[in-house]
Amino acid sequence: MTASADRTVLFVHGLWLHADSWTPWIERFRAAGYTPGAPGWPGTGASVEETRRNPEAVAGYGIDDVVDHYARIIKAFDAKPIVIGHSFGGLIAQRLLGEDLAAAAVAIDPAPIKGVIFLPPSALRVASIALRNPANRKRAVALTEKQFRYGFGNAVTEEESQDLFERWAVPSPGKPLFEASSANLSRSSPAKVDTSNETRGPLLITGGGSDRTVPKTLSKATLNLYRDSSAVTDYREFPDRGHTLTIDGGWQDVADASLAWLGERGL
Repeated sequence: MTASADRTVLFVHGLWLHADSWTPWIERFRAAGYTPGAPGWPGTGASVEETRRNPEAVAGYGIDDVVDHYARIIKAFDAKPIVIGHSFGGLIAQRLLGEDLAAAAVAIDPAPIKGVIFLPPSALRVASIALRNPANRKRAVALTEKQFRYGFGNAVTEEESQDLFERWAVPSPGKPLFEASSANLSRSSPAKVDTSNETRGPLLITGGGSDRTVPKTLSKATLNLYRDSSAVTDYREFPDRGHTLTIDGGWQDVADASLAWLGERGL
C-alpha cells in the first residue's frame, strides 16, 4: 500500500469477512485514480486459509484495539486517507473520522454506535452467535454456513451465499459484539463516536433494505445521531440488498455509488 498518495483509500472489513474480500473494490478504486489498500484487523492472517487455521490469533481484540491498529497505519501516510468500512468496519471508519484521522468516510451498513438504542430481532439473532456465551468475549467466533446464510446471504441465492461463505468467511473476535451490546451502559464505551465534531470530513452512511445483521433502521438511527452537527453527513439506501452488499454480485453498485459520492464531495 502506497503511503504517499493524496487520495489514499483505506478499506476496513467487519466481523467474519477477510480483508481480501475488498480485492474487487481495490481494483475499481485504483482504476478511478485512487491508491487503495485493505490491511486486515490485528491478528488476521494474510489469507482466508491462514486465518481459519489459526483462529485464536484474532481472539481478544476489541474496538479500541482495531481503531488503534488503523490509526498507526494512517500515521505512515502523508495525508489523511478516505476510510471505507463495512459493518463493524463502518463503526471503525466513523471513529477514525470523528477523531480527525480521516479525510472522509463511507460507513456501509455500519454496526450500531453508542446512542443507537433499539436493535431489531434479526440483529439480535446475529449478535447472539457470540453473546450467548460470555466466554466468547475472549475467544474467536466463527459462523456456520447456515448462520452466514441468515445474517449475510439472505438476499442472494443459496448457491451464491454458499460460495461467498467458502471464499471469504473467517473467525473473528467476539469482544466487539460484547462492547457494542453494552455501549449505552458505559460512559466510556469504545463504540462511542464523536458525532458532534463539526470540523470533520464528509460522511456517507448506507442502509441495506434486506440487511438482517444491520437493518436499515439501524443505519438511519446512526444517521440521526449526527443531526446536530453541521458537518456533511449523507445517507444512501440500497433496496433489497443484504449484508453481503460489498461482496456479492451487486458489489459494483455500492462501489460506484461510493465513488460517485466522493466525486460529488470533491474527493
